[in-house]
Amino acid sequence: MFHKAKNVTPLADYLLLVHFADGSDKEYDMKPLFDSYPVFLELKETPGLFNQAKVDTGGYGISWNENVDIDTEEIYQNGKDVETPFSGLVSFSDAAAMKGLNESTLRKAVAYGKLVPGRDVCNMGKQWIITREALEREYGDTGNSSETA
Repeated sequence: MFHKAKNVTPLADYLLLVHFADGSDKEYDMKPLFDSYPVFLELKETPGLFNQAKVDTGGYGISWNENVDIDTEEIYQNGKDVETPFSGLVSFSDAAAMKGLNESTLRKAVAYGKLVPGRDVCNMGKQWIITREALEREYGDTGNSSETA
């Protein structure tokens, strides 16, 4: 199973907040890695480095530089579930990939009133967002679905 990260935010005390494509949010404590894997000490010893965390191209890793990175699967499996204002929100492109649909199927569901703007979906400029609740209601349980794209 591969879980795709969409965004990472470094927090105080060496915590990462990661938003995943499936709409879940995880908080991951990097401190235990300092004792187990010396390569991660660089995050503590180099001023400002921890705050440079970024999602790797493709979304399957978080990296800081050429030497220090972590797999998103580690964060997904061992991070703590947290609620943010963005928890449960999924882009149409990610929702379509999760369910094996075409994005146009979701857009048609909006046009036909199956998905209600303001309750189930929202258009944010060029990007449509769907709640995970609406996605599961209309297309089945997403559970802890894996990302293959």
